[in-house]
Amino acid sequence: MASVPPRFLVFDLDGTLIDSSLDLCNSVNAALAHVGKPTLPNPLIASYIGDGAAMLVRRALSDPGDLDALHPSDCDDLFRHTFNFFLTYYRAHKLDNTRCYDGVLDALTQIRTRHPDLPMAVLTNKPVNPSRDICRALGLAPFFFQNYGGNSFETKKPDPAGLLTLIDEATALLTTRVADTLPLPPAEVVMIGDSDVDVLTARRCGARFLGCTFGLAPAALAAAQPEATVDHPLEWPAALGL
Repeated sequence: MASVPPRFLVFDLDGTLIDSSLDLCNSVNAALAHVGKPTLPNPLIASYIGDGAAMLVRRALSDPGDLDALHPSDCDDLFRHTFNFFLTYYRAHKLDNTRCYDGVLDALTQIRTRHPDLPMAVLTNKPVNPSRDICRALGLAPFFFQNYGGNSFETKKPDPAGLLTLIDEATALLTTRVADTLPLPPAEVVMIGDSDVDVLTARRCGARFLGCTFGLAPAALAAAQPEATVDHPLEWPAALGL
């Protein structure tokens, strides 16, 4: 991967830039308790993270032994009530324990200092407003020209629509910043994430992928057989050839 440095970087959020597991787990269990359901162990809830807030709540309401056992529809009263409480609770508590992983800010600073015109963006399945609020609060926002969430498009990752939109926007930005009129093919884009969802998103549009083994889904990441991985954010610049 380092042999051909990328012209655009797209980062996942949860499990890649930030460790948000405890606040998400606490919010899910608060919502379950609110509707009279038993709470769940944090490691189990953490295994449900990655496909957006709605799927997180759906999985928490299902049989804990079977992720696909029960997926209440959006019109289901129990799901709607639980989901709405989860969103309200998480908005108020999303920064109680959430922090950047050690090394994230230093790694991003290194990349930005060495490559001031390199576009970087966030693409997450977390709802966009909490994503942007967290990035502002933790000092991440200045590094990224765009931050899209799971409700920014009609589909979520691993559908590549969001990544393709970002590639178009980065192409326009490069033209403005450095008068770069060369096209930006997906092969010159690297998505950085911690799960199989991120691997599939990159593959479905022809982008490269760098996996983060320190994230929330190391087993799922390994099963997806990413082309390259790192064990710490400070490894990003070298792994990317930056």
